[in-house]
Amino acid sequence: MFITLEGPEGSGKSSQIGLLAEFLRQQGYSVVVTREPGGTPIGDQIRHVLHDVANTAMSFPAELLLYSASRAQLVNELIRPSLAAGKVVLCDRYADSTLAYQGYGRKLNLTDLQSITQFATGGLKPDLTLLLDIDVERGLARRRDGGEEMNRLDLEVVSFHQRVRDGYHQLVLEDPDRWVIVNADQPVTAVQANLQTIVLEHLQKRHHVNSQSSAD
Repeated sequence: MFITLEGPEGSGKSSQIGLLAEFLRQQGYSVVVTREPGGTPIGDQIRHVLHDVANTAMSFPAELLLYSASRAQLVNELIRPSLAAGKVVLCDRYADSTLAYQGYGRKLNLTDLQSITQFATGGLKPDLTLLLDIDVERGLARRRDGGEEMNRLDLEVVSFHQRVRDGYHQLVLEDPDRWVIVNADQPVTAVQANLQTIVLEHLQKRHHVNSQSSAD
């Protein structure tokens, strides 16, 4: 099963995904954890270029294509082989980030983005996407107060981040069966409890459906 975590800056995805992976392993699942951009040696090199605050001259189309290149490598090198081996793949950001950040945030053409994403991923979509939702200014303050490194996108103006958050909510409306919104402005333990309940329910439902298919 392919599960992605999305959300605006400061929503706690990176912390929550590690806790969720540990919980699922305790339940007996074989879990692979990865992230975007990055997740492979090639992808990590691209990540460095994308996040370097010195790269202020990067054009929006170049930014989009670099994210897509990292994604293409991740899908082919790690995600597809892991899914084929029957593992649960947890990914910190995926293609929805491109639609939210480069589409709604940067205002690039959404149809073009969808075509490029289709090519980069070979059409691979998550089975479940968890949106860790938080007020934009609250999330950015979390990152600053937590002493986290602020990358090139973090330093964008608040209106950019608001467009990104609004974009996520639009994506949820367009594909409600795949998305679940989780209030990320809660204590870490409360958010994690919500995530565990949601994911376990989906995994058990999937197992039940597969068992019925095998019986038929």
